[in-house]
Amino acid sequence: MDLTKHFNKNLDQIEVSMIRQFDQSISDIPGILKLTLGEPDFPTPDHIKEAAKKAIDADKSHYTGMAGLLELRQAASAFVKEKYHLSYQAENEILVTIGATEALSATLIAILEAGDKVLLPAPAYPGYEPIVNLVGAEVVEIDTRGNDFVLTPQMLEKAILAEGSSLKAVILNYPANPTGVTYSRQEIKALADVLKKYDIFVISDEVYAELTYTDEPHVSIAEYLPDQTILISGLSKSHAMTGWRLGFIFAPAAFTAQLIKSHQYLVTAAATSVQYAAIEALTKGKDDALPMKAEYIKRRDYIIEQMEKIGFKIIRPNGAFYIFAKIPLAQGQDSFRFLQKFAKEKAVAFIPGVAFGQYGEGYLRISYAASMTTIKEAMKRLQEFMEQYAD
Repeated sequence: MDLTKHFNKNLDQIEVSMIRQFDQSISDIPGILKLTLGEPDFPTPDHIKEAAKKAIDADKSHYTGMAGLLELRQAASAFVKEKYHLSYQAENEILVTIGATEALSATLIAILEAGDKVLLPAPAYPGYEPIVNLVGAEVVEIDTRGNDFVLTPQMLEKAILAEGSSLKAVILNYPANPTGVTYSRQEIKALADVLKKYDIFVISDEVYAELTYTDEPHVSIAEYLPDQTILISGLSKSHAMTGWRLGFIFAPAAFTAQLIKSHQYLVTAAATSVQYAAIEALTKGKDDALPMKAEYIKRRDYIIEQMEKIGFKIIRPNGAFYIFAKIPLAQGQDSFRFLQKFAKEKAVAFIPGVAFGQYGEGYLRISYAASMTTIKEAMKRLQEFMEQYAD
């Protein structure tokens, strides 16, 4: 008897994340410095932790409704209205999820069927495609390398027309992981002008919205396409709450009525004490990201200055906390091999660009969600490594 033959066949298309494979390959190196994870190095603000403690002490330990605490949904509604000019009714247009990851899973499971196609600007975060594949749908990547990782209306419309009736949705992520690219109001409106002509969902992952470094604040595509957009957000990046696992889905009431079905049977509801902490985060802590953002900008600018000196080409990121750098041609373009060698010789770990798909090969991703002390030492070792192998 071999029951392994009876698993969902769609699992055959899903591999263990290349990020995890690489991490495993270098984790035994003594004293290795890791600039790998998309996880803020800042602690969760104390006032948020206190709100969770108070909830626990008050025995707030029972289920909330499936959609989450109404008070939290009201806070989320007020937050996105103030920050991004979005109007969502707390009662029936917001779902509280276990992180943005569960929000994405619940959304993709709810809308996709076998044979559907989903457009994805690439290189892209590697967490989208496996969920799409699991339900028998297919990701179609749009190569954005030729335009400095920026999706244009022309690229988008060409891809939509090429896929025809099998196209169900487009996934946007901005500020983007891994490139740090984000979009101006003018650029978002131009993309929206294309999308509104077609009967497709727009799934917009804007979890890094509070970490936008341009003078212009983040602009959500939901402002222009409220009737098509399923907006994904969360507190992991904005409030340094990765381990708390708290996210949101914002969508029209008719969408939410369907999305709550997949959400319910995946998780029932988010943890109750965490929801009380989230209320604190979105009200008294609505600007908690500002001091973190100021520090991220300093780190970004330092890394860019140091890496450009030694031959790396970098498209300046205007959001998130990643540098996506082109490996100099003289070093070869096998990002996995290049960074394995660097890790073994200099005890520093970045993420190979190939972990973000075929269009990420030849690049590397650095997370600057690490202390400046760690970053400076990593840059010093990178310079030594590059000088060692210079022609």
